[in-house]
Amino acid sequence: MSAHTDFRSRHLGAIGSDREEMLRATGYDSLDALIADTVPAGIRSDAALELPAAKSEPEALAWLKAIMGKNKVLKSFIGQGYYGTHVPGVILRNILENPGWYTAYTPYQAEIAQGRLEALLNFQTLITELSGLDVANASLLDEGTAAAEAMSLALAGAPKGKVFFVSDACHPQTIDVVVTRAEPLGIEVKVGDWRTFDPASCEGLFAVLVQYPDTYGTVADYAAFFEKAKAAKAVTIVAADLLALTLLKAPGEFGAEICVGSSQRFGVPFGFGGPHAGFMSCKDALKRKLPGRLIGVSVDSRGKPGFRLSLQTREQHIRRDKATSNICTAQVLLAVMASMYAVYHGPEGLKHIAKTVNEKTAALAASLTAAGVNVVNESFFDTLTISVTDADAVLAAAVEKGINLRKIDAKRVAVSFDETTTDADVAAVANVLGAKSLSSDKTSAWHADLSRKSAFLTQKVFNSYHSETEMLRYIKRLESKDLALNESMIALGSCTMKLNATSEMMPLSWPEVSSVHPFVPADQSAGYREMLGLLEGWLANVTGFAAVSLQPNAGSQGEYAGLLAIRRYHLSRGDTHRDVCLIPVSAHGTNPASAVMVGMKVVGVKCDEQGNIDVPDLKARIEEHRENLAALMVTYPSTHGVFEETIVDICESIHAAGGQVYMDGANMNAQVGLTSPGGIGADVCHLNLHKTFCIPHGGGGPGVGPIGVAEQLVPFLPGHRELDSKEGPVCSAPWGSASINTISWMYIAMMGPDGLKDATELAILNANYVAKRLAPFFPVLYTGTKGLVAHECIIDVRPLSEKSGVTVEDVAKRLMDYGFHAPTMSWPVAGTLMIEPTESEAKVELDRFCDAMVSIHGEIMAVINGEADATDNVLKNAPHTADSVIADDWSHAYGREQAAYPLPYLRNHKFWPSVGRIDNVHGDRNLVCTCDSVEAYAAAAQ
Repeated sequence: MSAHTDFRSRHLGAIGSDREEMLRATGYDSLDALIADTVPAGIRSDAALELPAAKSEPEALAWLKAIMGKNKVLKSFIGQGYYGTHVPGVILRNILENPGWYTAYTPYQAEIAQGRLEALLNFQTLITELSGLDVANASLLDEGTAAAEAMSLALAGAPKGKVFFVSDACHPQTIDVVVTRAEPLGIEVKVGDWRTFDPASCEGLFAVLVQYPDTYGTVADYAAFFEKAKAAKAVTIVAADLLALTLLKAPGEFGAEICVGSSQRFGVPFGFGGPHAGFMSCKDALKRKLPGRLIGVSVDSRGKPGFRLSLQTREQHIRRDKATSNICTAQVLLAVMASMYAVYHGPEGLKHIAKTVNEKTAALAASLTAAGVNVVNESFFDTLTISVTDADAVLAAAVEKGINLRKIDAKRVAVSFDETTTDADVAAVANVLGAKSLSSDKTSAWHADLSRKSAFLTQKVFNSYHSETEMLRYIKRLESKDLALNESMIALGSCTMKLNATSEMMPLSWPEVSSVHPFVPADQSAGYREMLGLLEGWLANVTGFAAVSLQPNAGSQGEYAGLLAIRRYHLSRGDTHRDVCLIPVSAHGTNPASAVMVGMKVVGVKCDEQGNIDVPDLKARIEEHRENLAALMVTYPSTHGVFEETIVDICESIHAAGGQVYMDGANMNAQVGLTSPGGIGADVCHLNLHKTFCIPHGGGGPGVGPIGVAEQLVPFLPGHRELDSKEGPVCSAPWGSASINTISWMYIAMMGPDGLKDATELAILNANYVAKRLAPFFPVLYTGTKGLVAHECIIDVRPLSEKSGVTVEDVAKRLMDYGFHAPTMSWPVAGTLMIEPTESEAKVELDRFCDAMVSIHGEIMAVINGEADATDNVLKNAPHTADSVIADDWSHAYGREQAAYPLPYLRNHKFWPSVGRIDNVHGDRNLVCTCDSVEAYAAAAQ
C-alpha cells in the first residue's frame, strides 16, 4: 500500500520525527520499551490479531459497498414503530454529515455547547407540545427502552405493589423489552386486552401501558380506562406516535401521566433499527425522577440566558446504586435531527404530512372494503390490519411487487403508510390485497372526540425557518456555538474522543445502509447480516471472547446486558442465591446502577493510595459473600488510568468463589492488540464502539455498547423475536443501532491488525508525553510501578486550589478561553482533571494543549503570589465572551488582552464561547425546560 493510501498514517497523529521526540521526552528510545514498562508482562499477548490485512480507504469502501449491496431495498410498509421518512437535504448535509455536529461531546461544559443545548431544548418542546405533558427529557435510546424506563419511573413513585399491566396491542418488541427489564426487578408483567382488564381487581397494580395508535392501527379512546387505573392508584403510560399526535388528541389531554415513543419518523432513516431517539415526557410531579438528560434554561455571569443540563443529569455518577436509572447515554444527534425536522416543517407542515399519510391510508381502506376485503380496524391513522386467507402468500406476492407488508399471524397482515408513500404505492398495495381500483374516499377514521383541538408548536423557532436558506443559517448559527473535534482536541479521560474519519462516516448515507427496515425478511438484509457477522467476529478476536452481541445500543445498556447474561448463567445452574456484585469505589457510576437493575446487591470494594483495587479488602469481601457472590465489576486499565498488576489474581479469586468477572470496556483503547479482557480472565466485557472503535459521540449519542462473552455465557446473550432466540432483548431492534456499526467496520478494515496495535501503543505514548510535560506543574495522581500511566492520566489541581482558591472548575472554564474543552473534571477524584489525548492527536496539538495548561498554571501562581486579585482574576471570571471583552464597562483588574488572547496562537484563530459562566443553582431553582423567545427568558431572569 502506498503512503498516500495508507489509512493508518491518516488516523495516527504522531508519526516520524514527532514520535521520536515524544519518546525521548518520556525517557525511552523505543515504543517497544515504553510499552514493556507500561503493560504488565503477565497480561501481554505477543500473538497478532487475527484480522484481515489493512485496506486503503477506497478498497475498504468498495468492499463494504459490495457487502451492503446484497441488501434488497424494497418499499417497506411494515410499520411496527419504524416508518419511511424523507431526511431534508439541508439536515442530512449540515447535521448528519457534518463533523461540527457529530464529533461534539456530551454537553457537560454548557458554555461551549449552546448550539446543541438549544436544539435539544427544541426537542423537549416538541415532545411536551405533542404529548400534552409538562416535561420531556432530551431523548432516550429507543421506544422499547423508553417504555421500560417509564415502568421504572412509575415503580419509583408507587406506594406498593409490583404488577405492571401492558396492553397486548402494544408493539411486540416493546412488550419484550419491558418483560426483560421487569423480570430481575421482581415485577410481574400482565399482558392482556385493556378493554376487559379491570384495574380495581388487580392487586399490586402500579402502572398501565397502552399504545396510541395501537400496533394494529386502531385509534382507541383510553380516557375511561385511565380513570379506572388512576382510581386504583396506577400510573398511566402511553406509547405514542409523534406524527399521529399532530392530528390526534394529546395523551396528556385524556389522562396520561407518562408518554414514551420514538422520534424516528421525524427525519431519521430506518438504519436497520437505529440509531433513533426515543423520548419520554411526564407530568410535572414526576420530573425529579425522570431518567436521562433534561435541558434547562439559566443565566450566565452577565445575566444573559443560557442553556444547561439540569437536575438529575449524571445523577447515576453521584447516587450510584440509588440512581433512578443507569442511563447516561442519550441519542443527541438523532434528537437534534428530529427537532430540526419539526423546525423546518413547522406545525402546519407536520399536519400536512400527517393528513397526507392518513388520506392515503383512508383511500386504501375504502378501496379494500369496496372490493370485499375485510379491514379489521375501524379506526386508523396510518395502519390497517387486514384479514386474509394466507398471510405468507400475500407477503410473497407483495415482495414480487417490491413491497414489504407485515405478517401478524397466519390470517392477518398489516400495512403502514408514511410520508414516502406515493399514489402508485397505494395502488400497488391495494392490488396485492385484492382491490383492483382505488377509491377517492379520504375520510379520516377516528371518533371526533379524539381529534386534536389544541394548538402546538406555536413558539417562534417552529415558525421561522421554513426556507432552506433560513434553515441553513439557523443550523450554522447553532453549530458555531459548539466546540467539537473539528475545532480542537477534546482530551476527556475515559471518553476517548478520537478521529471519526470521513471515509468511516460516508456509508451511513448509502440507501442500502439507511433504507432497510429492521424487520424485513432475512434474505433482504443479507448484506447487513454479513457485515454485522464480520464485525462480531473481529471484535471477538480483539477481546479474546467466544462471541459478541451487537444489540446493546449504549455503553450503559452493554453493562446491563452483560450483567443479565451473568444472572441468567447463575439461574441456569440453580444458583438463585448468587446476587452480590462487588464493585470498586472508583468504578463508573453506571456500574452500581446497572447491577441494581438486574436485581443484584452492590457491595463496595476499597482502593489503595495508588488508586488500585485494595486486594486484601477485595478478598475479605469475597470471603464475606462467597456463597452469594455473583460478579465483580472492574474497569481495566483502572479508572485511575493505570494497568493494575494484580488483575489476573483478582479474576482468579472471583472464579474460585463461583463468581463471574465483568470488565467495563471503557478503557479498551489501552488494550487492543496488546492484551484482551478474555486473556486477562474476564467473562464478559462491554465495548464502547463510540470510544475505542471510532463511532462519534454525536454530542452525547449515538453509541453502541456490544458485549463479548466467554463460552459459558454465549447461550445467555440478548435475543430477539426476529432472531428466533428465547433470551430477552434489551432494546427494540435485533442489532440495536445497526447502521452505525458500519463506522467501526470501516475503522477495523482500514487499520488492520498492525494498525490497531499501533493505535493502542500511540495512545499510551501520547498520554505519557502529556503526563511528563504537565507533571512539573500539576502532579500526576496515579502511576504504575515504573512511573508510567496507561492511555490517560489524572492531574491534581487540589494543592494549587488550597493555596489560591482557584477550583478545578475555574481551570475547566478558563480552558475555553484557550480554545479547548476541559478534560474530565473531578472524576473519579474530586479536584482533578483526567486527560486522555488518544492516538489521533499530533504532537503540535498536544503541545498546544500543554502550553495552555502551563499558562493556566502561571495564572494560578499569580493569584498565589498576590500578583492577581483572589476573586477578580481571569480564572474566576472565565470564560470570557466576545461581547464581554468589547463592552464599554470593563472593570476587571486584568486587561482585555489577557482575558481573550493569553497565548499567541489565539491570534490566528479563536473560538469564542457564546455565553459566560452558567449559573447552575439559578437554573435548578428556576427550572425552564421548553423553548421560548430569548426576550422572554431575559425578562424572567430580570
